[in-house]
Amino acid sequence: MKWHHSLYWRIAVGFVACLALLLLVQAMLFVWVVSRSAQIPNQPPDRFAQTVALDATEALERDPALDLAQYLRQEYDSHAQPFFVLLKDGRAVEINESFPDPMVREARERFDGLLHGRPFDPRFEGRFGRGGPDGFDREPFGRGGPFNERNPDAPGRGSGRGRGFGRGPGPRPFRPAVIRLNNEVVALVVVPPAPPFSFLLARYAPALGLVALATLIVGAILAAAVIFGPARKRLRSVEDAARRLGAGDLSARAPMTGRDEVAAVATAFNAMADDLSARAEALAASDRARRQLLADVSHELTTPVTAMRGYLETLGMAELNLDEPTRARYLAIIGDETGRLERIIGDLLDLARLEGGGGAFSVDDVAVDRLFERVIARHERAAAARDVMIRTEIAPDAGWVRGDQDRLEQALQNLAANALRYAPSGSALTLGAQRDGDFVVLSVADEGAGIAPEHLPHVFDRFFKADASRAVGQSDGGSGLGLSIVKAIVERHGGSVSVQSAPGRTVFRLKLRIQN
Repeated sequence: MKWHHSLYWRIAVGFVACLALLLLVQAMLFVWVVSRSAQIPNQPPDRFAQTVALDATEALERDPALDLAQYLRQEYDSHAQPFFVLLKDGRAVEINESFPDPMVREARERFDGLLHGRPFDPRFEGRFGRGGPDGFDREPFGRGGPFNERNPDAPGRGSGRGRGFGRGPGPRPFRPAVIRLNNEVVALVVVPPAPPFSFLLARYAPALGLVALATLIVGAILAAAVIFGPARKRLRSVEDAARRLGAGDLSARAPMTGRDEVAAVATAFNAMADDLSARAEALAASDRARRQLLADVSHELTTPVTAMRGYLETLGMAELNLDEPTRARYLAIIGDETGRLERIIGDLLDLARLEGGGGAFSVDDVAVDRLFERVIARHERAAAARDVMIRTEIAPDAGWVRGDQDRLEQALQNLAANALRYAPSGSALTLGAQRDGDFVVLSVADEGAGIAPEHLPHVFDRFFKADASRAVGQSDGGSGLGLSIVKAIVERHGGSVSVQSAPGRTVFRLKLRIQN
């Protein structure tokens, strides 16, 4: 990804742009406020006029032939607020600003009156000033009585009391200052009460620009360190975790610190990673089971096929003279192995249909005693041959279950055949039914040697066969699919199957609902 497409970059640019705009607006507001005020900070107009007049007076006293206009330009040009000086010869020296003609003309009229001894009347309503088109105060010389330069602090004449040049009511007044040489007035210094906006902008723009630039840089650094730094670090950790997960590291997780959007993203990522990890483990387990199933199926199918091939090859040898009993025995073995092969294939197909949800179930109320009678009828001869007694124990409230009669009978038949395979002579096989809430528990118990504890978790796995020593006088331990079929049938009924075993007693229990 290109750097200018980064989310961090766009956020940073927007943040810095907003900060720059804020600083610009603040600077413009400051300049505007100052321009509307009656003075520049720390330099009132009347005081500045007195400073200029005093400086010019001292310069003239040192050099009476001094060119006052040139001196003022050298000393104050570009270093002071705008003002102008009216010289006795009629010239107007403007410093740092061009002033409107009405303002200069009005000031000259009043200065001429002062030179000729006429009273100085500042109450003249000028054509410029506060609110005027030129932006200067409409009463640049204040309000009050005639200006008396010999006694400027007289009441009403700039003392700050009444309506003179002081800071009385009304617009902020100011008073001009005179420049003397040998007690003779030679010039009048006039400083407008409100400096022009252009002057303020030119004077303060460099300093404000530097301050704004420094603030912008510092603000950007602080924003990067305080705002964007932690978020970038946390998002980078989420990115690293995603890369590790994509590379196959299923243990990769993102830190879930905080309660903001980044934490929400990390939480969602970790949930996804947990789900992927669980699915990967399930797929791995399924793959292992598939491989084991293929190996088991191959082994189980190979055994009868190998036996059949061996005997068929033997029977096909023309040079081998077999007597009739031997030939009949070989053919009987081939028949047995063929039947065994058919049973294995049939069980595999049956199990595949059950686990895949195939095969129609005819669900109805099934009498438990009827199921047990059919199981006993099928296995009574084998039980009598083994000297094993089959008995039933049915609780009064456990006489009915809900399910497919044929499939439930198949499950009980498999359990009974398995129990008879391991039941010792003289023992009993018990078919029981008990009520457990909304369920009926059907059980098949034998009195055999029991199943080893390490084998109990695997007895319902395909082709799993417990320790052969448990079998009593049995050469055929079965295909190893019977219990897997039992589990599939019960789970298709919405029930569960379990086993409990100890030396002398092994019980398989089928937990089925009374009604759907």
